[in-house]
Amino acid sequence: MARIRRPGAAVVALGVAIALSLSACSSGKESTDTSSGKKVSGKISLAYLQKQGDQQYFIDEAQGAKDKAKQLGNVDIKVVNLGNDTNKAVSETQAAVAQKVNGVIIVPPDPAVGPQIVQTAAAAKVTLLTSDDQVCKNGPDPSKCAKDQLVQRVGFSGSQMGQQVGQRAGEEFKKAGWKASDTAVISAWKQDVTVCTDRVVAAQAAFEQAAGTKVQVIKVGTDNTPTDAQSKTGAVVSGHRSVKHWVVWGCNDENVSGAVTALQNAGYKAGDIDGVGLGAYLACKDWNSGKATGMKAALFINGYDVGGLAVQTIVDNLRNGKPMPQEAFAPTKMVDASNWKQEGVKCT
Repeated sequence: MARIRRPGAAVVALGVAIALSLSACSSGKESTDTSSGKKVSGKISLAYLQKQGDQQYFIDEAQGAKDKAKQLGNVDIKVVNLGNDTNKAVSETQAAVAQKVNGVIIVPPDPAVGPQIVQTAAAAKVTLLTSDDQVCKNGPDPSKCAKDQLVQRVGFSGSQMGQQVGQRAGEEFKKAGWKASDTAVISAWKQDVTVCTDRVVAAQAAFEQAAGTKVQVIKVGTDNTPTDAQSKTGAVVSGHRSVKHWVVWGCNDENVSGAVTALQNAGYKAGDIDGVGLGAYLACKDWNSGKATGMKAALFINGYDVGGLAVQTIVDNLRNGKPMPQEAFAPTKMVDASNWKQEGVKCT
């Protein structure tokens, strides 16, 4: 698998270098402006390019985008699953531009391709909006990007989400009556994704406040999938057998679900695991089974709302000239085994 991905990484690096070079040679405005500035009087055509499009969250997001396009009328939208392929993110952006779309909404698998995607859209005067993850216009790392160089984004506030997750985890910790001395935290996330880092950093701060104490935090780098989180957590647990209780949070439900599964497979009982997911689309499967689970709660983030809000935002800009906000957030809510169905979580 690694041998397959290495050439792709080289191509991405080359593409970023080219994009940065082109940006430096331009007047500056065109290379960083993600709105075409032109109103579209007729039919609007959009491309929605999503990473990991087979995950339930992104499936819901795609449906929300399609339904909003239909509701607004005279809007064509094509949704593309990029998987985890960074090269496909670039090639599909180029394909969308070649098809003369008016706007591109993208969730790239890797933010490093951001400058190349921005340059491609800007050169063709195609409006660009990101959803979920941040993208920098003039550098590969959004965490090191000036705020005015971040592409406009629709999604959720990473810090606010992390705060809600950490607070609930802390409340569960206190309710269980655990000691900090024999408890540890698994904090799992893809560490080059800025919004993920925002979430786990905020979760730790909120946990400590709610729990009233500090607990050892073990940072686990993953690719944001359940299988990788399970594998990496399994390795951590084998080296920390003295820990009696585990708290788990992460960037998404995939990380928490994978980590909780690893802990349960290692022999820890559900009562000794305090997992708080982020998404609820995997957490609900544990609750739906009726079996005891270490997944105590999850923050419900509705991809359907994000997809609809992204389409509304870009269409308002293209059709009416309404400026796109730097960030627009969809609502969130905390759910658990007692209320997830009533709150509208889809469990497929």
